[in-house]
Amino acid sequence: MTPAHSNRLVYAITLGLLAALGPLCIDLYLPALPELARDLHTETATAQLSLTAGLLGLGAGQLLFGPMSDKFGRIRPLMLSLVLLFIASIGCALAKDIHSLLVARLFEGLAGAGGAVLSRAIARDMYSGHELTRFFALLMLVNGLAPIGAPVLGGVLMTVLNWRGIFVVLGCIAVLLIFLARWKLHETLPAERRSQGSIFSAWAALGQVITHRPFMGFCLTQGFMMSGMFAYIGASPFVLQQIYGLSPQAFSFCFAANGFGLIIASQTSARLCPLWGEYRVLKGGLTLAFVASSCLLVAGLTGAPLPIILLALFFTIASNGVIATTASSLAMQSQGHRAGSASAVIGVTMFTLGAIAVPVTGLGGTSVASMTGTIFGCFMLAILMFILLAQKPKSV
Repeated sequence: MTPAHSNRLVYAITLGLLAALGPLCIDLYLPALPELARDLHTETATAQLSLTAGLLGLGAGQLLFGPMSDKFGRIRPLMLSLVLLFIASIGCALAKDIHSLLVARLFEGLAGAGGAVLSRAIARDMYSGHELTRFFALLMLVNGLAPIGAPVLGGVLMTVLNWRGIFVVLGCIAVLLIFLARWKLHETLPAERRSQGSIFSAWAALGQVITHRPFMGFCLTQGFMMSGMFAYIGASPFVLQQIYGLSPQAFSFCFAANGFGLIIASQTSARLCPLWGEYRVLKGGLTLAFVASSCLLVAGLTGAPLPIILLALFFTIASNGVIATTASSLAMQSQGHRAGSASAVIGVTMFTLGAIAVPVTGLGGTSVASMTGTIFGCFMLAILMFILLAQKPKSV
């Protein structure tokens, strides 16, 4: 059942909130990372592994819920993921040591993946072409508020709660989303369009998606760009708070400013796509990513003052708004009949590469140079994947 065009905003808000589960699981507790490390008597690099565990779970969960949704429809797997998210979040809050926290974080990420993968699949069920790009931009607008609001909310919560209380809040958010999804969402994949055969045949469709070169070109381009984003997310709490001396609240507002840049860039790209086409806009976004990340790297290596670092970070993160909107649309447009599996591959690529990038920033101790160097390296790999694999669609 496809909702009326007039209900697009309602669906975008609901799907955006579900897609925001990933950023919420990652960003809400960022201001609490230094306190978490002290409370559990562990080192900075080990505390960052809680972020890595969440990212690995978010990636693996895509492979579970994507093909499952192609087989059983979108709503039932979504409800399952939200219930699991509640249980895992409470598990994080009750963790006694860093090892039990890492296990709980893995399952929290696994459960949170359902909202991310199914929001993209439902969007592909409803739209195609420039309409899909515009909807992804609308989704990015709503979803972009999560990275802005989550660390700010986390910083505020840290004034009245400890890090365990933040995970309890995540559990409450999961409960609210269960009711919202039941109230606002309808099944968009009718029985006749679902994957036939066993659940294993649905997972077998992943192979067909992965071997589609143009799809993988756009998928890996977005994946490496997002890995640079996750490197920033994982390292910035320590760089900005411990090296530059910002308070958790000041860090949260700096993080929010970059989130606004992400939103502005995504909305601008959506308006340019009908004029120039998604492919040309994506090339422009990659050009911005190269220039901005190069300036950020130079600033990091030369020990530039905080305002210069923040300015370069703003444009570096903003370039992701252009690329995420256009690359997602270009990748998904060719996979209408396998939208769940295609969305899963996009998600697992993003979060797996992100899980690798985060600990790289901590090698030899988290520093400005390690953060900026990792971001630059990830962006260069994204550009390389675009050059080697991506192909301009005939209709774009």
